[in-house]
This record gives sequence, C-alpha cells and structure tokens, in this order.
Amino acid sequence: MMAMRASALLYLVLLQCGAIVGARIPGIKLPSQRQEILPEALLNSRPLIGVLSQPGDGEEYQLTSRPLPPDYNTSYIAASYVKFVEMGGARAVPLIWNEPEETLRKKFASINGVLFPGGGASLKDTPFYRVAEKLFNWAIEANDRGDHFPVYGVCLGFELLSIIVSKNHYILERFEAENNPGPLLFVGDSAKHQSMFQWIPLRIIDELNDQKLAMQNHKWGLSPEKWISTPELNNFFQILTVTPDLNEKLYVSTVEARKYPILGVQWHPEKNAYEWGVDNIPHSADAIGVTQSVANYLIAEARKSSHKPASYEEEQAFLIYNYDPVYTSKDGKGVFDQAYVFN
Repeated sequence: MMAMRASALLYLVLLQCGAIVGARIPGIKLPSQRQEILPEALLNSRPLIGVLSQPGDGEEYQLTSRPLPPDYNTSYIAASYVKFVEMGGARAVPLIWNEPEETLRKKFASINGVLFPGGGASLKDTPFYRVAEKLFNWAIEANDRGDHFPVYGVCLGFELLSIIVSKNHYILERFEAENNPGPLLFVGDSAKHQSMFQWIPLRIIDELNDQKLAMQNHKWGLSPEKWISTPELNNFFQILTVTPDLNEKLYVSTVEARKYPILGVQWHPEKNAYEWGVDNIPHSADAIGVTQSVANYLIAEARKSSHKPASYEEEQAFLIYNYDPVYTSKDGKGVFDQAYVFN
C-alpha cells in the first residue's frame, strides 16, 4: 500500500513537471514577459558616500578642544565610518575638509550622500565648520531642485547639523554621556516605523527601547525642551528618540528632517561592529543587527540619488581605496581603532 502511494505521488510530481515544461502555469510570468519596469532598475546600483574629514590625525591628544596650529594641515576619517558605509553596499569618498572647493564640487557631483562623522573638531565658526555648512547647503539646494541627496550626521555630525540649522554656535548643552551605551526612547509608537527604524527588525526595536544597544560618547547635545523651543530646529527636524545620560538627563538622540532626506543621530551605530577600544561598546548579535539595519537604510536612501562621476577614471581617483588606514589605537592613544590620515 505504501509503495502504491509513493508511486502515485511520484506520478503526480512528474505530471506537474511535465505540465510546467509543456505549458506554463497560469498566472506566472517570466521576467522577460513582464511589461513593467522593476523599481530596483530605477535605483543607483553603485552608490558613493562622501565622508567629511576632520582636523587632526585621529589620536586622542589631537582631538581635544585645543585649537590646532594654523599651519596644521593633517586631517583624518575614522575607518569605522568607511566600513559602515561599505556594510550598506556603498563605497566611501573622502571629502578632505581643506582641499580646494573645486575638488569638493566635483566630488559632490559624483557622490550620492554625505556623512558627517563623529570626532572632536571645534564647531565654532572655523574653516572646518564653514566647509561642513557649505556641503549642507549644496545638499539642500540639490533636494530643492528635486535631486534626491541624503545627509547623515553622527554624534559630532549631529551637533554640526544642529548648529548649521539653528545658526547658533552656542546652542549646545553639556551632558555626561561618554563611553556608555544607552537606550533609545521612542517619541510615540509611530517613531518606531519611521526613517531608519522601519529597517530594524521589530524584536530589536523593542530591545532598543529597553536595553542599552546604542553607544553614546559625547559631552554636548540638546535637551528636548531646548530643541522644541528653538523654532529653526523644531520646524526643520522631527524628534524620533531621546536618551538619558549618566545623570538621567534626557537629550535628543535621533532626528529626521521633515521635508529632506537628512538624518541625525547623537549615538554611534558604527561602533557596535567596528570599534573595540572601549570595553562596554555593545557587540551582541542584536547590537550588530542595529549597525547593519541602519547602514542598509542610509545606503538605500543614497541609491535614490542619480549623481555619478564624470568617468570611470574619476570614480577610481576619488575612492578611499587610494589611501591606507593607520592602526591608531595600537599604542593605546587612539580614540578610534583605525583611521585614514590625509596630509
């Protein structure tokens, strides 16, 4: 009896296979038979992200608030931001803050988004700040023309966005939030389904609210009260999350522009996967999942940009691959494990 059933089942499988070969299953079309254009075909499959360098060489004693000498031309990009960009499926282009404006213009026309990374640069009205402001304004102008162009600010980059938009170099407040992970407290349930958070699995979203999966490492920030009472900020950005510092004082930790693809995070999604110098950086599977999800979201936004280099040779000349990372934390001095240093 069992043999007969097996034979009958085999016969049905063969009959179905024969039907598939001889006549297509009703309602099923091969890609070549479809008339519509798949959305993916409209996206940029070779996104480039410009990462802004900062004065200094990535070592701790040069990342303090002391001003650098006028003739100090060295700048750096922490390698974790380059790896973070690559995790999402893009390549990094260094935007060296003190290179000629003509070069920055060419790079801007080639890249599909700008990342203002964390670090320790002065945010007063310095040449570095003015370059960041210029890049931000170029992005606003592009978006106003219908040219989709995202901007991301992480930690110091978040502070940069806050100062640029508010036009107030003294708006930041002091917080105790150095080298400690914290939760992300969502401002309403809808925030869990907005921006990059819609890319994070729901199970991890709940953990973000209850556990310390977001690495914080900053001295300055903005309280929700100050943010909301500053019209320039509140009209431009929507607050998605807040986070308590070590004294339980709340600061704004994630914002999204209301009408532009601009995102700011006062925490470090890149550190979970790529920085190891501080013992309490979260490295759990869920923490790495946060890094992966945020990177995927940021680069998905960049794929909507149609910018591209003028030639293959120009693309190759702009890439971070033309530089070698330095093991900056080898002697215990570096704030970052690795950094790209530009002279």
